[in-house]
Amino acid sequence: MKPRMDVWSWALVAGWVIIAAMLIYPLQSIVTASFTSNLTGEWSLENYATIFKEKQYYRSLINTFIGGFGGMCGALILGITLAAFVSRFQIKGRAFISTIAVMALVTPPFIGAYSWIILFGANGVVRKGLMSLGITIPPIYGMWGVILVFSLKLFPHVFLLTSAALQNIDASLDDAAESLGMPPMQRFFHVTLRLITPAVTASALLTFILSIADFGTPRFIGRQFQMLSTEAYVLFSSETGGNPGMASAISIMLLLISLVFVIMQRWAARHDLSQGSKGRTRVPAPLKGLKSVVVHGITYLIIFAGILPTLVVVLFSFRKTRGPVFQSGFSLDSYRAIWNDVPLALGNSLTFSTASVTGIVIAGAILGYVIVRRRNLLSSGFDAVLMVPYIVPGIVMGIAYAASFNTDPVVLTGTGFIIIAATFIRRLPYGMRAMIASLHQVSPSIEQAGVSLGYHPARVFTKVTVPLIAPGILAGAIMSFVTAMNELSTTLVLYIGSTITMPVKIYTLVSNGEYGTGSALSTILLTITGLLVYFAFRVGKGRQVM
Repeated sequence: MKPRMDVWSWALVAGWVIIAAMLIYPLQSIVTASFTSNLTGEWSLENYATIFKEKQYYRSLINTFIGGFGGMCGALILGITLAAFVSRFQIKGRAFISTIAVMALVTPPFIGAYSWIILFGANGVVRKGLMSLGITIPPIYGMWGVILVFSLKLFPHVFLLTSAALQNIDASLDDAAESLGMPPMQRFFHVTLRLITPAVTASALLTFILSIADFGTPRFIGRQFQMLSTEAYVLFSSETGGNPGMASAISIMLLLISLVFVIMQRWAARHDLSQGSKGRTRVPAPLKGLKSVVVHGITYLIIFAGILPTLVVVLFSFRKTRGPVFQSGFSLDSYRAIWNDVPLALGNSLTFSTASVTGIVIAGAILGYVIVRRRNLLSSGFDAVLMVPYIVPGIVMGIAYAASFNTDPVVLTGTGFIIIAATFIRRLPYGMRAMIASLHQVSPSIEQAGVSLGYHPARVFTKVTVPLIAPGILAGAIMSFVTAMNELSTTLVLYIGSTITMPVKIYTLVSNGEYGTGSALSTILLTITGLLVYFAFRVGKGRQVM
């Protein structure tokens, strides 16, 4: 006798169809293209061989690891230091520090990159100021500039993960070490750090993954220091209309590197020893004298460095400019200059983000319910496959969609729908995780009571379950909307003039050296992002939405 298909079974089938059409098929197309010769059109390994034979591509592969590990190390130093100070001592402005950390997570990386160009680029205001004093420093471009921006952009990830682990450590372990005469620094490195090693490892791998997936930073600052993400974009842009074999091969290499480190990150997160601690938590110690000055000084310096790009963007959006050169005085000229461009770019960003997030909310709520309440082999497999969008860098997803939907039977290139679809599948896991977290807080007995009264399961879901998890759904939707609004790398591959978005417009302005107008448009985007993040926290009321 065949098993009966209920509404949730059909929902799971629909979910698999969505994954097959919008994720597996596009990725399969670039896998196929990567093994296809650009000259003969036949199966070949020449694209992969070229990566290791030609110096340009091999250098980009090495640079990817250098940039990834460099950004990871810098983020670890800053993030662990900040987490240790905030968790162990009574720091003034703790809530402000956490708010800044969250804001840094949702700020587009490319905005931070060109903020540092404004300060320390070839014509940077700080660099020119120092030169007037007889102090010459090199411009920020190159390997060290990329690593610096990665470190300052990504340390909030380390801070949030390690500070949570530090708060879960049983204080009696530290007290025992202290009673044995171990000095504070030795206790931290030999006891505390070992207890939170899994959390540190997980955050380290996460920052590595985010570093190698970043497109805007090496594109703006790298110059000769290019990474796989930028090489893939350049190759695909120059091969549009042909067989993007090399771009696909580089994309697959980037995807495989991300896959390995995501698996390592997930393993580390599941073996976090600090999560099992049920003892007494340590009360932050008061600070006095010179120690207070040093600890507060380092803490505020790290936070200031993290928020500096945002401050620079806002400030310089009101500066007088003539092309790429800032002049003395303030004006609204940059805002007037972008006035005609804002409606189209902003309208597209809002339209595409709203459409994709609407799909995320509907699909995420239904499929999240199936994963939580209808656990079986297919739903567990679906949950595992949803890890893939976490792994795929934005530039790879953009190339996959452009390569897959450029010919019959489905032609979507040049339309807004292809951007909506790519954004939907990339951000679906983020929205679903927020809804799954909310569902775990709702007892199944409440739904079972509704069914026992004769209501259809779908009606119980819409009338009982959805209202109960509504704050989580809304908070997850807002955070998905924020990340969709700030998406650059995927959209940059897929857009045309009529579908340009805010991040792409900012990218083109900065690429052309129009830093003033780029700052003005970035300020508008940051304002929207800040308001949405604030609203997400208000409606989320402490729920996990990221």
